[in-house]
Amino acid sequence: MTSDVLALSLALIALILAQRPPTERHTFGFERTEVLAAQANGVLLIVSAIAIVVEAARRLENPQAIDATGVLIVGGLGLAVNVGSAVVVARAAHGNLNLRAALWHLASDALGSLAVVLAAIGTVLFDAERLDAIASIAIAVLVVVGAWRLLRDSARVLLEAVPTGVDVGAVRTALTEQEGVEAVHHLHVWTSGAEHTALSAHVVLSGPLSLHEAQERSVALKRVLAERFGIEHATLEVECHACIDDEVHALSPSAHEH
Repeated sequence: MTSDVLALSLALIALILAQRPPTERHTFGFERTEVLAAQANGVLLIVSAIAIVVEAARRLENPQAIDATGVLIVGGLGLAVNVGSAVVVARAAHGNLNLRAALWHLASDALGSLAVVLAAIGTVLFDAERLDAIASIAIAVLVVVGAWRLLRDSARVLLEAVPTGVDVGAVRTALTEQEGVEAVHHLHVWTSGAEHTALSAHVVLSGPLSLHEAQERSVALKRVLAERFGIEHATLEVECHACIDDEVHALSPSAHEH
């Protein structure tokens, strides 16, 4: 329970920090604070699972009698509280790595409480003193699996890997298929903050175009990215062989004087 309080406190602090606006020193803001919190909680889950396995192994060697009635009551109350809390957090956990980490802590608690209930029932019905330790090890394995997924997903964000479910080849093809697009290069797709997909690319347009026309095509391409791939944050560097406004500026006498 101490580790759970620490984990949920860490998630809450990260959630508050992530909402702070960007500053001159942190121009991207603080959204990745949630990613760091998720990674820390993943490590905390693994440490907790190891501690459970070590204690369970000791109890397998030296079974200890338990007060089945008291354990059943405490386990039932714990199961109800953890399931209720997990349901509340789950409503906001979609698309947020930090809240998913908190959800895994609550889910592991619920599983632990379920193991306690099963151990109490097994003790009453079958006098199975080792059932508690066996159930604990099984739950610890499930916790490690969840923790590994959290560490993997948070590492992908920190390494700016392509988000799961986004096909870079399909994105490139969708852009190049648009009218007036000759080529796409320097295409980068990554996750910014709490799983918000971002994109940057250089797009070569067929010209000549005015700067206004080039900007209109850029807006149209961003609309395609948002509608087809859900990429709302896109930065496109528009290039063309000869922009009309640039040619006029280059031929202007005042331009040569400057």
